[in-house]
Amino acid sequence: MSALTNKVAIVTGAGSGFGAATAKAFVQAGAKVILADLRLEAAQLVAKALGANALAVACDVSKGEQVQAMVEQCVSHFGTPDVVVNNAGTTHRNQPMLEVDEATFDRVFNVNVKSIYHMTRAVVPLMQKRKDGVIINIGSVGSIRPRPGLTWYNSSKGAVKVMTKSMAVELAPLGIRVNLIAPVMSPTGLLQDFMGVADSEENRSRFVSTIPMGRMCDPTDVANAALYLASPQSAFLTGIELPVDGGRSI
Repeated sequence: MSALTNKVAIVTGAGSGFGAATAKAFVQAGAKVILADLRLEAAQLVAKALGANALAVACDVSKGEQVQAMVEQCVSHFGTPDVVVNNAGTTHRNQPMLEVDEATFDRVFNVNVKSIYHMTRAVVPLMQKRKDGVIINIGSVGSIRPRPGLTWYNSSKGAVKVMTKSMAVELAPLGIRVNLIAPVMSPTGLLQDFMGVADSEENRSRFVSTIPMGRMCDPTDVANAALYLASPQSAFLTGIELPVDGGRSI
């Protein structure tokens, strides 16, 4: 488990769910990891369990100055980031599109889309100097098979998908790879909003029934995919969209 030995990584939204699992997988693979999260205490709990190669940093990824400060802290503490996982995300409640107010719409796009703009401006100049780097964006199966109720969320992830592919083409000559992981619904903190109904076994079963492999996405499923895309084993992969969805998008 040394695929990321001597590598430095940033994982956003690392206080729980996909981000926490990815940070753990990266540390176990030999990386030094910045766990960036709006909820500092949550990130600190994860980092404490991972040891000296993990550092929690408070960061609102929708704010450019906070992203820049977090990247600077990464450079001063561990070094220039080799890998960035843009995992932090949010959603609106599953509901008719006309019931989502403008403030909620703006928050979804600021966190899910604009954050990648901020991160790119902060890390690409550093990666460009070494002609090496990996950026992994966390999308959603909702950008592949969108369904009613999450229209604006799905649209934000659609933007992330196109952004990933365009970034991949533009940054390839600089030695920077950019890929996308598209998970299906997972039992994380946003589950009830995604479902739009109470988080009960009955309601979970209704959603699981649409996934051919018969279960939701576990955070470790995303972490394992991210570890592969961050590692030298995927050195010739860029611009790909990797559904981690148990067949949901078929």
